[in-house]
Amino acid sequence: MVIGRRSLLAAGGAAALVPWLPAWAQPISSGLPTVVGSDIHLKIAHRMLTVDGKTSHAIGINGTIPGPLVRLKEGTEARIHVTNALPDEDSSIHWHGLILPFHMDGVPGISFPGIAPGATFTYEFPVKQSGTYWYHSHSGLQEQMGHYGPLVIDPAGTDPVAYDREHVIVLSDHSPLHPHVIFKKLKQMGGYFNHQKQTLAGLLAGKDQPLKDRMAWGAMRMDPTDISDVTGAAYTYLVNGLGPDDNWTGLFRPGERVRLRIINASAMTTFNVRIRGLKMEVVQADGLNVRPVEVGEFQIAVAETYDVVVTPGDGAYSLIAESSDRSGMARATLAPRAGMTAPVPPLRRRPLATMQDMGMGGMDHGAMDHGGETMKHSMRDMSLAPAVKDTPTVQSISPMPVDRTGDPGQGLDGEPGVLTYRDLVALDRNPDTRTPSRQLQIHLTGNMERYMWAFDGVKMNEVKAPIPFTEGERVRVTLVNDTMMTHPIHLHGHFFELVTGKGDHAPRKHTVNVQPGGKVTFDLTADAPGDWAFHCHLLYHMHAGMMQVVTVRPAGEAA
Repeated sequence: MVIGRRSLLAAGGAAALVPWLPAWAQPISSGLPTVVGSDIHLKIAHRMLTVDGKTSHAIGINGTIPGPLVRLKEGTEARIHVTNALPDEDSSIHWHGLILPFHMDGVPGISFPGIAPGATFTYEFPVKQSGTYWYHSHSGLQEQMGHYGPLVIDPAGTDPVAYDREHVIVLSDHSPLHPHVIFKKLKQMGGYFNHQKQTLAGLLAGKDQPLKDRMAWGAMRMDPTDISDVTGAAYTYLVNGLGPDDNWTGLFRPGERVRLRIINASAMTTFNVRIRGLKMEVVQADGLNVRPVEVGEFQIAVAETYDVVVTPGDGAYSLIAESSDRSGMARATLAPRAGMTAPVPPLRRRPLATMQDMGMGGMDHGAMDHGGETMKHSMRDMSLAPAVKDTPTVQSISPMPVDRTGDPGQGLDGEPGVLTYRDLVALDRNPDTRTPSRQLQIHLTGNMERYMWAFDGVKMNEVKAPIPFTEGERVRVTLVNDTMMTHPIHLHGHFFELVTGKGDHAPRKHTVNVQPGGKVTFDLTADAPGDWAFHCHLLYHMHAGMMQVVTVRPAGEAA
């Protein structure tokens, strides 16, 4: 979809390229509708989705996938009427990254009851911020079926980002399999969708790990190719609801500054994004402005957003979003004229997990020469994390987790010009620069064989009490990843400052990706009273239990 600053683009003759798509879904950037105004109406309903010529069942909003672009203005009041036209299940919309009253946050069971079939719920809240955000269902696994859409808030004053034209790029993953079937298969076999395991032929050819490392990892029942739970074996990766063959195309005039508002609305996929032949100037992260930084590639975790500015010449460019496990890609084209394409590079070689991904810090493979049995025992030393409950949900405890905010992400080591969290510097001074008055450590735990996920060894359905905060207090939170999977952790209703050495201009985010075996620290001002969801944004991890409730209460009031 496109919002041209100087003019709107005409879809032109692209309809002939993909005749099975309705007019709004043609792969030229006039695309999806935009809804604006003082009263916005959204309708959630079943529909069919055609991707690369194959049709399957989905859930859309106002008849589209993604849902329409909701465009708001900072300083106004939003009133959004959401009707659930699903015949037999409740639904909801959560406004991801928005600062609003907790009862408008849209999480059934925490902030409101949900929206019953046939019912309409009206969300009303003041619009206090600007930037790129998105919205999605927080009911069951509906998000996997297409229940998501972009949300852009225009600033009340002058936008510090100069650009001539913008495109909204919604990345997602789609499967013809019903999400409950996907979840069932993950419970039966955690690596069910991993079709890129190491082979004997690869060993004989000298590829991947040498024999001694394979034996050591095997003794620990660890698979270095286990990068993503759900892969390209089940997914087609989408740009604005269109598959790689559909080739969504965003138009521009040569020499324009083109702003790309990139949203990762997928259920389970971390993407590595690059545009062949173009440098990208990162100007915003999670909706908040940052000092411009030029990069060649960046990793975007599920639920994160990045705004970048590019200045293309008179040619076509392929926008490539590879899944981090390299099992597939989303692909789009930026071009000055409809019908132009650019070469699409092949998928790069899939990465292998390392000792660092097992929480071994900088230990190299030579440390495993003593054999897998020794390492096996050290991988679940509960004395290293006394606050973690010893349950079947804890398969391992990272022995030496290190801060990995300076890492580009799995598979990107050695790639030129890749963004890391430590490159981000807030454009504006942080609103609260107080020293935290207390510290909190939370472990991200899991059992990959039984597909169980939790915070501190306790699944959501076993939680007895929320995580308490006193209104106004400043807390330093450290997330320790005791698993070999990345976890994009999202706190509703708040922004937090990443502790990456940027002082009073620390980057502020609502979602942070915690690399395998690593840790991330952020400072949080608990300034939003109410109950808020806190969870991993990998949909099936959340569904399996990696979720908690954070409660913020005035001093003296019990949680």
